[in-house]
Amino acid sequence: MPTKKKAAASKKVGKVMHEFKTGNLKSSSGQKVTNPKQAIAIGLSEARAEGDDVAPNPTKKTVHKKKK
Repeated sequence: MPTKKKAAASKKVGKVMHEFKTGNLKSSSGQKVTNPKQAIAIGLSEARAEGDDVAPNPTKKTVHKKKK
């Protein structure tokens, strides 16, 4: 069973989603964010930067092909 993360991270994501819904959220490049998944990623990133207990960034697993 997955463990629950701290409420502080959830509140941070909630604030960022509110900014997104009102149209005030901007990315690091200064452009308006139009994708809700990107808004959630920004909120989690900001929570990590503040030191909140958030799951780490997912990493891509590389698949090595066998040589024939």
